[in-house]
Amino acid sequence: MSIATKHGDGGQTGLAGGVRVSKADLRVEAYGAVDELNSTLGFARSICQNADIVAWTESIQKTLFRLGSLLATAPGTTKNPPAVTVEDVEQLTTLVHTIEATEGILSDWSLPGAHTGAAAFEIARTVCRRAERNVVRLAETGAPVDPQVLAYLNRLSDVLWLFGRLLELQAGVDSRLRDDQHAGARWSRAW
Repeated sequence: MSIATKHGDGGQTGLAGGVRVSKADLRVEAYGAVDELNSTLGFARSICQNADIVAWTESIQKTLFRLGSLLATAPGTTKNPPAVTVEDVEQLTTLVHTIEATEGILSDWSLPGAHTGAAAFEIARTVCRRAERNVVRLAETGAPVDPQVLAYLNRLSDVLWLFGRLLELQAGVDSRLRDDQHAGARWSRAW
C-alpha cells in the first residue's frame, strides 16, 4: 500500500477515528505543529554531543508522538488515543529543577546562536511555543483538549531553553544578552 493515497488532494485529511476535516482545521494545525516540533527535536538530537540531552530528547520525542495522537483523535470517536499523564509533566518539571541546579547555568535572557547545538534547541523551543499557542486556540473554540497537553508543552519549552543553556555552559560559551553594565533583576530589561 502506498502512502500516496490521494485522499488529501482536495484539502482534507482524516483524523484518528475516521472523521474528515479541512487541513486548515485548528486541530490539524495543533497536531501539525507538534509533528514539526518532533522533527525539529530530531534534528537537534542528531547534532547534540551531550549523551544525557540526547537520551532526554529521545524520550520527549516518544511522548510527543502520544501527544500528537491525542490531538489527532476526533472528539467523540470510539478510538482511545494514548494519554499524556501528570507523570509525563512531572518528569519535565523534575528535569527543569535538575538542570537549574547546575552550578553556573544561565538564569537570565540569552542570545540564541552562540553554540550550534544550543541554537537547534532554541529553534525547537520556539516551535514548541507555537504548538502550545495552536493548542490554546483549539481549546478556546470549546474543543475538548486534555489539560495535560498544555501543561506538557508549557513545561517542555522551559526544558528546551535549559538544554541550550546546559550545552553552552559545557562548551564554555557565554550567551548572556545582558552584560555587566546592565545589571538588574532576573528577567528584567537587558538593554
